Amino acid sequence: MGGDHGPVVTIPALARVALRLGPDVRFLAHGDATRIEAELARLPDLVGRVEVRHTEKQVASDEKPATALRRGKGTSMWNAVEAVKLGAAGAAVSAGNTGALMAISKLILRMSADLDRPCLTASWPTVRGFTTVLDVGANVDCDAARLVEFAILGEAFHRAVHGVERPSIGLLNVGSEDIKGHEEVREAHRILREGGVGLNYHGFVEGDDLTRGVVDVVVTDGFTGNVALKTAEGVAKFISGELRTALTSSLSSKLGALLARKALLAFRERLSPPAAAPLLGLNGVVVKSHGGAEIRDFADAIQVAADLARSDFSSEIARSMTRLGFDPQPITAEAGQGGE
Repeated sequence: MGGDHGPVVTIPALARVALRLGPDVRFLAHGDATRIEAELARLPDLVGRVEVRHTEKQVASDEKPATALRRGKGTSMWNAVEAVKLGAAGAAVSAGNTGALMAISKLILRMSADLDRPCLTASWPTVRGFTTVLDVGANVDCDAARLVEFAILGEAFHRAVHGVERPSIGLLNVGSEDIKGHEEVREAHRILREGGVGLNYHGFVEGDDLTRGVVDVVVTDGFTGNVALKTAEGVAKFISGELRTALTSSLSSKLGALLARKALLAFRERLSPPAAAPLLGLNGVVVKSHGGAEIRDFADAIQVAADLARSDFSSEIARSMTRLGFDPQPITAEAGQGGE
């Protein structure tokens, strides 16, 4: 039921990804059974692979997280996350309200390994492939301990989803020198460099390093990460719009665009915003897809959820936190709404 489009996107997305995941994978679809079954009737490849769990209740896109916690029980979002807790599902995927999803997931699944709050991560396209960036909107204010946690979470995520055995880690800063940045980012730098956490720590990286692929994982607070993500999305839309205008400005440019159609589609694909933002740090896998997700986007989010569910992700985090040797202190800042 989540997102701007509901079952007309989410159910065909299941069909799109079902063959990739293999015949043994089954799906639970939570929401209005009438609408879901109408979509399933058009998709014979999903026969026998989807169990529909009916509810007419849903979390509104503008509902505050606190309200969602009070009124959310029995909604499609609540039921999907609860299925993970009960072991009925290996992962939950939603394109609904980000703040509500984070609050409900934390309440139902709880945090793992003494972590305080989940964080949102994005797979950022670069010249080398993808860089994992976190946090991109869940935790506005972060101390050094939180940033070190993000490094541990990001390493485990990048290994599970992108298959890099020993991902390199960088801290986003205003410069690469040790004296640059505020106190918390410098302290996190010291811990990662000297604290024996066991990560492949590169050091500080700057904003232009995000698309250069200098490191596999870039760590930052949720305020900076969300501003960077929204800026990148805005620039991508601007470039796409300008390119479209240029390619339709004359008959010859239209002909050129037709001849280069395949390359232009690939270009648009590379500039698309991240399809999935997993909530890391929970006792279970929850993946957020953006509200305007199309079929391809939601299918990609399901694939990420499946990759995490099949991996040793949670155990890796617990082992790394044990190596860390200290308990993170809770932060008091309110969680942001995150990127849609």
